[in-house]
Amino acid sequence: MNSIARAAAYDDMATKSIVMGASSHGLITLLFEELDSSLKAAEFFHDHQDPANMRKSLTKASRVLAGLQGSLDFDKGGEIAVNLAELYRFCIKELVKANGSADKETVNTVRGLITPIHQAWNEMPEAHRKK
Repeated sequence: MNSIARAAAYDDMATKSIVMGASSHGLITLLFEELDSSLKAAEFFHDHQDPANMRKSLTKASRVLAGLQGSLDFDKGGEIAVNLAELYRFCIKELVKANGSADKETVNTVRGLITPIHQAWNEMPEAHRKK
C-alpha cells in the first residue's frame, strides 16, 4: 500500500470514528460543515478555472443537502421542518443550475441561505440538542 492509499485509509477510518461517536446533533453539524466546505471548494475551483472539480464539489454539496433534507423529522419539526425541506430543495435546484453553467454567484446565494441555518444549528442550546 503506497503512502496515498494509507493516508486515504486513515482518513476514512478517522471519519468513520467521528461519525460512529457523534450524537444526532453532531451528525447534522458534520453535514453542515461538509456542505460549507463543498461550497467553498466550488468557489475556489471556479476562481481557478477548474470546472471539473467545481462540478464535483457542487454534486457533493447537493448530496449533503439531500442528506440534510432526509434527516428532517416532520412529526416533531412541523412547519419548520417543512420550510427547511423547501429551502434545501430550492438550494439543490440552484446548485444543479450552477453546475451546468459554472455560476459562482448562485453558489454564493446558496451559501448565503444556508449559513444562517448552520449558525443557528451551532447555537442551539444544549438542552435541545438531545431531543
